[in-house]
Amino acid sequence: MERVTSSLPAAVLWDMDGTIVDTEPYWMASEVELVERFGGTWTHEQALGMVGLGLHDAAVILQGAGVDLTAEQIIEFLTGRVMTLLRERGNPFRPGARELLRELRENGVKTALVTMSLRKMTEIVIGQIPFEAFDVVIAGDDATRPKPHPDPYLQAADALGVDIAETVAIEDSPNGLRSALASGAVTVGVPHMVPLDGLGAHAVWSSLDGVTASDIATLAHANRPAGSPAS
Repeated sequence: MERVTSSLPAAVLWDMDGTIVDTEPYWMASEVELVERFGGTWTHEQALGMVGLGLHDAAVILQGAGVDLTAEQIIEFLTGRVMTLLRERGNPFRPGARELLRELRENGVKTALVTMSLRKMTEIVIGQIPFEAFDVVIAGDDATRPKPHPDPYLQAADALGVDIAETVAIEDSPNGLRSALASGAVTVGVPHMVPLDGLGAHAVWSSLDGVTASDIATLAHANRPAGSPAS
């Protein structure tokens, strides 16, 4: 592999659900199961509205749909069901995600996982990646405020010891995109379940399949803050 020697960002910050792994169908199936237990109905459109939300915010919406449980009970149920599906079926990796993550690591780029899923679930996903993928993990139970607030991404940059403006964030959902943009990261949208047009991303790529560290370097260089070093 040819190493990329210039213009790489200080770090790349990754969303998990829908960006690295296609767990959104697992979440949606779990939501349907839970709402139907309480005699309600849950549409695909309602499920799409939950993509990228913090778990407590999602729990409030489910309570509004008739789920008579506390927010903590809802979070525990959903997380438990998705964890079970991950163990039974494995990680449904998104095209190109593992390959890009590995290449960034081989080029010495710091990486962080920034997800609203609970840490115990992220450990299952990370455990199924066959290399050391992340320097830092900011999970839903670590964030001071959830996405779409900027806090998770700012916490990740602080933990890595880098300037958020010198990072690239990769997201698949509107709420995640808003979070990353608000933090000041150079932000790439890779739409999966919902479109990301018109939200202000620095780039929107249809897929990570075939994306390389050089592509990330080019994006970072084009959006490098004034006065930053060239490499």
